[in-house]
Amino acid sequence: MNVHEYQAKQIFAKYGVPTPKGIMVESVKDAVTAAEQLGGPVWVVKAQIHAGGRGLGGGVKLAKSLEEVEELANEILGMTLVTHQTTAEGKLVQKLYIEDGADIKDEFYLSVVLDRKLEMPLIMASTEGGMNIEDVAEKTPEKIITVPVDPSIGFQGFHGRELAFGLGITDKNEQKNIISFASKLYKLYMDNDAELIEINPLVRTGNGEFLALDGKMGFDNSALGRHPDIAAMRDLSEEDPDEVEASKYGLSYVALDGEIGCMVNGAGLAMGTMDTINHMGGTPANFLDVGGSANAETVAKGFEIILKNPNVKAIFVNIFGGIVRCDRIANGIIEATKITDVNVPVIVRLDGTNAPEAAEILKNANIANLIVGNDLGDGAAKAVAAAKGE
Repeated sequence: MNVHEYQAKQIFAKYGVPTPKGIMVESVKDAVTAAEQLGGPVWVVKAQIHAGGRGLGGGVKLAKSLEEVEELANEILGMTLVTHQTTAEGKLVQKLYIEDGADIKDEFYLSVVLDRKLEMPLIMASTEGGMNIEDVAEKTPEKIITVPVDPSIGFQGFHGRELAFGLGITDKNEQKNIISFASKLYKLYMDNDAELIEINPLVRTGNGEFLALDGKMGFDNSALGRHPDIAAMRDLSEEDPDEVEASKYGLSYVALDGEIGCMVNGAGLAMGTMDTINHMGGTPANFLDVGGSANAETVAKGFEIILKNPNVKAIFVNIFGGIVRCDRIANGIIEATKITDVNVPVIVRLDGTNAPEAAEILKNANIANLIVGNDLGDGAAKAVAAAKGE
């Protein structure tokens, strides 16, 4: 789950991570009032969406008067903001963050992420603040500092010194400041089951202090039960409505650009299924994991969500019956076709417990657009052929 910048900064404040003062607003009138409360004389008007690159897309602008605040709020609020982290359709800006200007001497990049290879949190930093970190990694990787932190010992002084030296910070007071900053950020990351904390830019002010000028945070959905205060920050308007609906039924759904709908149980099998479809010359229209307890209701809901995509020309159902028997899944698929109007060919491949019985059930179902696949390759090939009208 992601949160907005203003929400990330609310969390930062609880841990003493320094940020400029700011106020979230949802109207132009409130934007001017917020600017008056902050005092100025310089303000930053920021679009609040769940995506990076807002500044490059025109969603972050500097105002030097209350009139400019009003003008920029009018311009940004309600705009459709397209960045390198949004789809081509962009995202509608429904909230603004009015923030005090800052005395910026230098800009850095700082983040805490999970390094899956090392199996521990990794602090990443760079002197190239304010830039797309992916571009920095590609063109000048030597400018990225990485400091892994073993959770069994936590953040220690030597981690902070390695970070400070890597960023070229030589002043003793500034070294203490950046070490303190990074220590607080690591504790925040661990305490809240975060998956990502990113500050771009982290700025050094004229007096040697460090401020989080931006804030991006993502959290482990599976751990939100331990953090009801963070779960309450979820903004459903920023999420794909089909993904939200799917999650209510225990389905993991991600829309893609292809024409073959996929319904699979298990994330690994789902990825393998999409790869096989691509190998056979087709393109998957989605990732959909129905989990280990597929039944008529969840399968029907899966069909309904997949068919919302007008580009879908066939659906490939690829289920391995381990915990759930294949014959039950077969009956669930048949019932689901009665619940939902499935108007494209459905290719079904079932394997595992009671697979032969399931095959007989499907063959005897007398459903015109239902095709049985013998194995993964055969099922994928039949799905590609059906999508092409062959």
